[in-house]
Amino acid sequence: MIVRIMGEGQLRLADSHLTELNKLDDELLAEMESGDGPGFRRTFHALLEKVRELGEPLPDDSLEPSELILPAPDATLEDVRALLRDDGLIPG
Repeated sequence: MIVRIMGEGQLRLADSHLTELNKLDDELLAEMESGDGPGFRRTFHALLEKVRELGEPLPDDSLEPSELILPAPDATLEDVRALLRDDGLIPG
């Protein structure tokens, strides 16, 4: 799976990591629903960091179709809420 973090670039991520990422995504969704701004910020950054850790960066000159697009690290709770699907940011 190709994942784009807006403003950063693309990473190749094995589908086997989706379960781990979905746990963070579920936490993020709960924090957004409850309006927990600090919790949202902490979990959102943990999710992005996990994607960076598990993913393999693609070269800057490579432009693959992204199957998953995540907001930029400085996205607000409202920005992320606008991008959410029923099951969060990560397909589950």
